[in-house]
Amino acid sequence: MANSALEIVALLLSLIGLIGAAASTGMPMWRVTAFIGENIIVMEVRYEGLWMNCFRQADIRMQCKVYDSLLALSPDLQAARGLMCTAVALGGIGVLISLIGMQCTACIVNNDRAKRLVLIIAGCLILMACIATLIPVSWTGHVIIRDFYNPLLIDAQRRELGEALYIGWVASAFLFAGGCMFTCCNIQSEDKKTERYKYSKNSDYTVYTPQPLQPLQPPQPQQLVLIPRPEPQPVLSRQASIVYSYPSRHASVRSGGVAYL
Repeated sequence: MANSALEIVALLLSLIGLIGAAASTGMPMWRVTAFIGENIIVMEVRYEGLWMNCFRQADIRMQCKVYDSLLALSPDLQAARGLMCTAVALGGIGVLISLIGMQCTACIVNNDRAKRLVLIIAGCLILMACIATLIPVSWTGHVIIRDFYNPLLIDAQRRELGEALYIGWVASAFLFAGGCMFTCCNIQSEDKKTERYKYSKNSDYTVYTPQPLQPLQPPQPQQLVLIPRPEPQPVLSRQASIVYSYPSRHASVRSGGVAYL
Protein backbone atom coordinates (compact mmCIF):
# COMPACT_ATOMS: atom_id res chain seq x y z
CA MET A 1 0.00 0.00 0.00
CA ALA A 2 1.04 3.58 -0.58
CA ASN A 3 0.91 4.46 3.10
CA SER A 4 1.10 2.27 6.18
CA ALA A 5 -1.51 4.52 7.86
CA LEU A 6 -4.16 3.14 5.49
CA GLU A 7 -3.26 -0.38 6.59
CA ILE A 8 -3.72 0.56 10.24
CA VAL A 9 -7.09 2.20 9.52
CA ALA A 10 -8.24 -0.86 7.57
CA LEU A 11 -7.14 -3.14 10.41
CA LEU A 12 -9.05 -1.08 12.98
CA LEU A 13 -12.20 -1.09 10.84
CA SER A 14 -11.95 -4.85 10.39
CA LEU A 15 -11.47 -5.38 14.12
CA ILE A 16 -14.53 -3.26 14.95
CA GLY A 17 -16.58 -5.18 12.40
CA LEU A 18 -15.36 -8.52 13.77
CA ILE A 19 -16.26 -7.55 17.34
CA GLY A 20 -19.69 -6.36 16.19
CA ALA A 21 -20.36 -9.59 14.29
CA ALA A 22 -19.35 -11.69 17.31
CA ALA A 23 -21.56 -9.58 19.61
CA SER A 24 -24.51 -9.87 17.25
CA THR A 25 -24.08 -13.64 17.09
CA GLY A 26 -24.21 -14.10 20.85
CA MET A 27 -26.91 -11.54 21.69
CA PRO A 28 -30.48 -12.85 22.13
CA MET A 29 -32.02 -9.55 20.96
CA TRP A 30 -32.81 -10.55 17.39
CA ARG A 31 -36.57 -10.43 17.86
CA VAL A 32 -38.27 -8.31 20.51
CA THR A 33 -41.88 -8.25 21.66
CA ALA A 34 -43.96 -5.58 19.91
CA PHE A 35 -46.22 -3.58 22.25
CA ILE A 36 -49.10 -2.83 19.90
CA GLY A 37 -52.88 -3.20 19.98
CA GLU A 38 -54.11 -5.18 22.95
CA ASN A 39 -50.64 -6.16 24.04
CA ILE A 40 -50.18 -3.34 26.53
CA ILE A 41 -48.34 -5.30 29.21
CA VAL A 42 -45.03 -3.44 29.00
CA MET A 43 -43.57 -4.99 32.14
CA GLU A 44 -42.82 -8.25 30.33
CA VAL A 45 -40.41 -8.37 27.42
CA ARG A 46 -39.60 -11.42 25.36
CA TYR A 47 -36.38 -11.78 23.34
CA GLU A 48 -35.57 -14.36 20.72
CA GLY A 49 -32.02 -14.96 19.51
CA LEU A 50 -30.02 -17.51 17.56
CA TRP A 51 -29.22 -19.73 20.52
CA MET A 52 -31.83 -18.98 23.19
CA ASN A 53 -34.99 -17.07 24.04
CA CYS A 54 -35.17 -14.82 27.09
CA PHE A 55 -37.90 -13.39 29.28
CA ARG A 56 -37.53 -10.29 31.35
CA GLN A 57 -39.80 -8.54 33.82
CA ALA A 58 -39.42 -5.14 35.40
CA ASP A 59 -38.18 -6.22 38.83
CA ILE A 60 -36.64 -9.57 37.86
CA ARG A 61 -33.42 -10.12 36.00
CA MET A 62 -33.45 -11.70 32.58
CA GLN A 63 -34.04 -15.44 32.40
CA CYS A 64 -32.89 -17.32 29.29
CA LYS A 65 -33.44 -20.81 27.98
CA VAL A 66 -31.46 -22.52 25.23
CA TYR A 67 -33.46 -23.96 22.36
CA ASP A 68 -34.23 -27.61 22.87
CA SER A 69 -34.07 -28.59 19.20
CA LEU A 70 -32.39 -27.04 16.20
CA LEU A 71 -34.95 -28.47 13.78
CA ALA A 72 -37.76 -26.72 15.63
CA LEU A 73 -36.40 -23.30 14.66
CA SER A 74 -37.51 -21.33 11.65
CA PRO A 75 -35.39 -21.61 8.46
CA ASP A 76 -34.04 -18.09 8.79
CA LEU A 77 -32.69 -18.76 12.29
CA GLN A 78 -31.14 -22.07 11.21
CA ALA A 79 -29.33 -20.39 8.34
CA ALA A 80 -28.36 -17.43 10.51
CA ARG A 81 -26.56 -19.69 12.96
CA GLY A 82 -24.27 -21.18 10.36
CA LEU A 83 -23.66 -17.95 8.47
CA MET A 84 -22.86 -15.87 11.54
CA CYS A 85 -20.38 -18.46 12.81
CA THR A 86 -18.81 -18.54 9.36
CA ALA A 87 -18.58 -14.75 9.31
CA VAL A 88 -16.80 -14.64 12.67
CA ALA A 89 -14.34 -17.34 11.56
CA LEU A 90 -13.58 -15.66 8.22
CA GLY A 91 -13.19 -12.25 9.83
CA GLY A 92 -10.81 -13.58 12.47
CA ILE A 93 -8.64 -15.39 9.92
CA GLY A 94 -8.59 -12.33 7.67
CA VAL A 95 -7.44 -10.07 10.50
CA LEU A 96 -4.67 -12.49 11.49
CA ILE A 97 -3.45 -12.80 7.88
CA SER A 98 -3.46 -9.02 7.46
CA LEU A 99 -1.05 -8.70 10.38
CA ILE A 100 1.50 -10.76 8.42
CA GLY A 101 1.43 -8.55 5.33
CA MET A 102 1.40 -5.11 6.95
CA GLN A 103 4.40 -2.84 6.52
CA CYS A 104 4.73 -2.29 10.27
CA THR A 105 5.41 -6.01 10.83
CA ALA A 106 8.60 -7.90 9.96
CA CYS A 107 7.06 -11.25 9.02
CA ILE A 108 7.90 -10.79 5.31
CA VAL A 109 11.13 -8.89 4.64
CA ASN A 110 12.24 -7.31 1.35
CA ASN A 111 9.34 -8.70 -0.68
CA ASP A 112 6.68 -6.09 -1.43
CA ARG A 113 4.88 -8.32 -3.91
CA ALA A 114 4.33 -11.03 -1.30
CA LYS A 115 3.06 -8.44 1.18
CA ARG A 116 0.53 -7.16 -1.36
CA LEU A 117 -0.70 -10.67 -2.11
CA VAL A 118 -1.14 -11.42 1.60
CA LEU A 119 -3.14 -8.23 2.13
CA ILE A 120 -5.31 -8.96 -0.92
CA ILE A 121 -6.11 -12.43 0.45
CA ALA A 122 -6.92 -10.93 3.86
CA GLY A 123 -9.18 -8.34 2.24
CA CYS A 124 -11.07 -11.02 0.31
CA LEU A 125 -11.66 -13.02 3.50
CA ILE A 126 -12.94 -9.93 5.30
CA LEU A 127 -15.30 -9.15 2.41
CA MET A 128 -16.62 -12.71 2.56
CA ALA A 129 -17.21 -12.22 6.30
CA CYS A 130 -19.15 -9.04 5.47
CA ILE A 131 -21.41 -10.94 3.06
CA ALA A 132 -21.88 -13.79 5.55
CA THR A 133 -22.98 -11.25 8.19
CA LEU A 134 -25.24 -9.21 5.95
CA ILE A 135 -27.27 -12.15 4.59
CA PRO A 136 -28.72 -13.56 7.88
CA VAL A 137 -29.28 -10.13 9.41
CA SER A 138 -31.19 -8.88 6.37
CA TRP A 139 -33.07 -12.16 5.99
CA THR A 140 -34.24 -12.10 9.63
CA GLY A 141 -35.22 -8.46 9.34
CA HIS A 142 -37.25 -9.21 6.22
CA VAL A 143 -39.09 -12.05 8.00
CA ILE A 144 -39.87 -9.85 11.01
CA ILE A 145 -41.26 -7.05 8.82
CA ARG A 146 -43.29 -9.51 6.74
CA ASP A 147 -44.85 -11.13 9.83
CA PHE A 148 -45.54 -7.76 11.41
CA TYR A 149 -47.88 -6.81 8.57
CA ASN A 150 -49.36 -10.29 8.25
CA PRO A 151 -53.10 -10.01 9.03
CA LEU A 152 -53.32 -13.68 9.96
CA LEU A 153 -51.18 -13.24 13.08
CA ILE A 154 -52.43 -11.87 16.33
CA ASP A 155 -50.74 -8.93 18.05
CA ALA A 156 -49.02 -11.15 20.62
CA GLN A 157 -47.16 -12.98 17.83
CA ARG A 158 -45.76 -9.89 16.18
CA ARG A 159 -42.13 -8.97 16.79
CA GLU A 160 -39.93 -5.90 16.40
CA LEU A 161 -36.38 -5.57 15.08
CA GLY A 162 -33.93 -6.22 17.90
CA GLU A 163 -30.66 -4.50 18.77
CA ALA A 164 -28.62 -7.41 17.45
CA LEU A 165 -29.84 -6.77 13.90
CA TYR A 166 -28.71 -3.16 13.96
CA ILE A 167 -25.33 -4.17 15.37
CA GLY A 168 -25.02 -6.74 12.59
CA TRP A 169 -25.73 -4.16 9.89
CA VAL A 170 -23.16 -1.76 11.32
CA ALA A 171 -20.61 -4.56 11.69
CA SER A 172 -21.07 -5.59 8.06
CA ALA A 173 -20.45 -1.97 7.00
CA PHE A 174 -17.18 -1.87 8.96
CA LEU A 175 -16.10 -5.20 7.50
CA PHE A 176 -16.89 -3.98 4.00
CA ALA A 177 -14.83 -0.82 4.47
CA GLY A 178 -11.85 -2.68 5.91
CA GLY A 179 -11.92 -5.38 3.23
CA CYS A 180 -12.12 -2.84 0.41
CA MET A 181 -9.19 -0.89 1.76
CA PHE A 182 -7.04 -4.01 2.02
CA THR A 183 -7.99 -5.27 -1.44
CA CYS A 184 -8.33 -2.20 -3.66
CA CYS A 185 -5.28 -0.35 -2.35
CA ASN A 186 -2.96 -3.30 -3.08
CA ILE A 187 -4.12 -4.19 -6.61
CA GLN A 188 -1.65 -2.70 -9.07
CA SER A 189 -0.04 -3.71 -12.31
CA GLU A 190 3.05 -5.87 -12.21
CA ASP A 191 4.71 -3.71 -14.90
CA LYS A 192 4.58 -0.61 -12.74
CA LYS A 193 6.92 -1.44 -9.92
CA THR A 194 7.33 1.30 -7.40
CA GLU A 195 10.80 1.78 -6.06
CA ARG A 196 11.07 2.81 -2.45
CA TYR A 197 14.09 4.49 -1.03
CA LYS A 198 14.84 4.49 2.65
CA TYR A 199 16.73 7.39 4.14
CA SER A 200 18.40 7.25 7.49
CA LYS A 201 17.67 10.14 9.79
CA ASN A 202 21.01 9.81 11.58
CA SER A 203 23.16 9.66 8.45
CA ASP A 204 26.09 12.08 8.26
CA TYR A 205 26.26 14.48 5.39
CA THR A 206 28.62 17.20 4.30
CA VAL A 207 27.65 20.57 2.94
CA TYR A 208 29.04 21.32 -0.50
CA THR A 209 31.16 24.44 -0.54
CA PRO A 210 31.16 26.27 -3.87
CA GLN A 211 34.56 26.62 -5.50
CA PRO A 212 35.68 29.92 -7.09
CA LEU A 213 35.50 30.01 -10.83
CA GLN A 214 38.81 29.74 -12.64
CA PRO A 215 39.52 32.29 -15.44
CA LEU A 216 39.29 30.88 -18.89
CA GLN A 217 42.65 30.28 -20.57
CA PRO A 218 43.08 31.42 -24.21
CA PRO A 219 43.31 28.53 -26.63
CA GLN A 220 46.88 27.54 -27.47
CA PRO A 221 47.90 27.03 -31.12
CA GLN A 222 48.23 23.44 -32.04
CA GLN A 223 51.71 22.22 -33.05
CA LEU A 224 52.29 19.57 -35.62
CA VAL A 225 54.36 16.65 -34.42
CA LEU A 226 56.14 14.57 -37.04
CA ILE A 227 56.21 10.92 -36.23
CA PRO A 228 59.05 9.04 -37.99
CA ARG A 229 57.85 6.29 -40.22
CA PRO A 230 59.46 2.94 -39.39
CA GLU A 231 61.53 1.28 -42.08
CA PRO A 232 60.35 -2.08 -43.31
CA GLN A 233 62.33 -4.96 -41.85
CA PRO A 234 63.23 -8.05 -43.90
CA VAL A 235 60.92 -10.87 -43.24
CA LEU A 236 62.47 -14.25 -42.71
CA SER A 237 60.48 -17.06 -44.16
CA ARG A 238 60.37 -20.44 -42.52
CA GLN A 239 59.53 -22.23 -45.77
CA ALA A 240 62.30 -24.06 -47.62
CA SER A 241 63.59 -22.35 -50.72
CA ILE A 242 63.38 -24.23 -54.02
CA VAL A 243 66.31 -22.39 -55.61
CA TYR A 244 69.64 -24.01 -54.92
CA SER A 245 73.06 -22.68 -56.05
CA TYR A 246 76.09 -24.96 -56.39
CA PRO A 247 79.75 -23.89 -57.04
CA SER A 248 80.94 -24.49 -60.62
CA ARG A 249 83.46 -27.24 -61.18
CA HIS A 250 85.48 -25.02 -63.51
CA ALA A 251 86.41 -22.11 -61.31
CA SER A 252 88.24 -19.37 -62.97
CA VAL A 253 91.20 -18.09 -61.18
CA ARG A 254 92.65 -14.85 -62.13
CA SER A 255 96.05 -14.15 -60.91
CA GLY A 256 98.29 -11.51 -62.29
CA GLY A 257 96.03 -11.05 -65.31
CA VAL A 258 96.38 -14.73 -66.42
CA ALA A 259 93.46 -17.01 -66.28
CA TYR A 260 93.78 -20.80 -65.82
CA LEU A 261 90.91 -22.98 -66.88
